[in-house]
Amino acid sequence: MNTHKNARLTYLRRLEMVQDMTERGLSTSEAAARHGVSAVTARKWLARYAVGGAEQLLDKSSRPNLSPRGIDPRVAATIIELRRKLLLQASIATYTGVSKATVSRVLRRAGLSRLSDLRPQEPVQRYEREKPGELLHIDIKKLGRFDKVGHRITGDRTQRARHVGWEFVFVAVDDHSRIAFTRTYPDEKQASAVDFVQQATRYFADLQVPIERVLTDNGSAFRSAAFAGACKNLGIAQKFTRAYRSQTNGKAERFIQSALREWAYGRTYENSEQRRLALPVWNHFYNWHRQHHGIGCLPPISRLLASRKNLLTLHS
Repeated sequence: MNTHKNARLTYLRRLEMVQDMTERGLSTSEAAARHGVSAVTARKWLARYAVGGAEQLLDKSSRPNLSPRGIDPRVAATIIELRRKLLLQASIATYTGVSKATVSRVLRRAGLSRLSDLRPQEPVQRYEREKPGELLHIDIKKLGRFDKVGHRITGDRTQRARHVGWEFVFVAVDDHSRIAFTRTYPDEKQASAVDFVQQATRYFADLQVPIERVLTDNGSAFRSAAFAGACKNLGIAQKFTRAYRSQTNGKAERFIQSALREWAYGRTYENSEQRRLALPVWNHFYNWHRQHHGIGCLPPISRLLASRKNLLTLHS
């Protein structure tokens, strides 16, 4: 056990105090005064030492040896077994003759409080395209605008900016290299989505990465005829994530988490305009300098350079 941080007697000091009384000839009062405790405490530890030796000076658990009101392990096992047969907690309580609170406590310890806990976990599906440009993940993050330092920095929720509005950060992440492109728009309508996919395609074209297909959620802007027409004009195939499967677009989701932590909330901004202007700087750092654990702690641009090297090797 861990000794209390303010405890006067650790195990070694208890042993030293007892040895003062048994080997060095100090009285109980003298040994107690030397170690800063009462004579009653000194006599208590001397008595324990006399019964069982130095081992009795160790800390002991405060848990009682017997728990008469504790549930029988066999009953607990029955509760868990009935739960695995998809019985409700009330039915289990009636069958076993214990209270609902006891059933709830046993199931909580076993991690079976909800029936959904009994469903087999779907295996994590991880994939990666073979070369840059094969698939571009696109997503949107809604952020509140502000005109003064917010409560995330000051800790004072009474100073929150109100009725300032919203802005929308569009993100595009290349599936293979993890290179990201971002732009901030005042809304998430189809005109913004169309402009973003055009800007993103131009950005990756400057990196000599032609985009073959994009993957988006089922938002109205991405489902619009205007966005579909823009993709067709750019020669890009359009794919959609499965409903209620945000992990399908996981690389964009993961990029958004990093952006929020390191860019949006990672430093103090006087207003949202200052934050918006800082996004391209952080985006460049992310692509060219920041280590990415998903690709061996290398910056995303290294993946692009490695792909070009492999391509030159194949053609040489």
